[in-house]
Amino acid sequence: MISHPSRHCTVELQALPSRIGQVRRIVSAQLRYWHLDTLIDRAALGVTELLTNVHQHAQPDKMCTVEIELLLDRLMVSVHDHDPRLPEVGDADALATCGRGLAMVAAVSESWGVRPDGESGKVVWFTLPTPVAARASARAACPPRRVVRETAGAVFAEVERTVDARV
Repeated sequence: MISHPSRHCTVELQALPSRIGQVRRIVSAQLRYWHLDTLIDRAALGVTELLTNVHQHAQPDKMCTVEIELLLDRLMVSVHDHDPRLPEVGDADALATCGRGLAMVAAVSESWGVRPDGESGKVVWFTLPTPVAARASARAACPPRRVVRETAGAVFAEVERTVDARV
């Protein structure tokens, strides 16, 4: 299921290799729709790494939800799964072919983190800064009332990121 495509997109899926490619294409198309073409490569790489982690590590199932949200000055990408275990960031060898997913997410993103999601799941997220021109055109496309609501949401998200960073 894909939600309303204005500033928020949600995709529910089973994290299988064949589905990961489909989600990359959905994320890329959504970013083109939002005129954020410059973020496509980094967002697609980040979501691929997070979905691969779900595929390889999540238990009891591989069901997850990918959410992308265009905030005022950043793109937020998150993956929710049903496994309450939080990921561990290891010291992978630079030439390793696995175990570098979160390090790659950290390298391509502005910020990233993980938080528990209720009693049976977690959310792993990352942000990318949006280009100034894309922010201006996105704001112009939204009615002023909606911008006020999104500003409050952005403030809440910033507080949540600050708390996550301290934990």
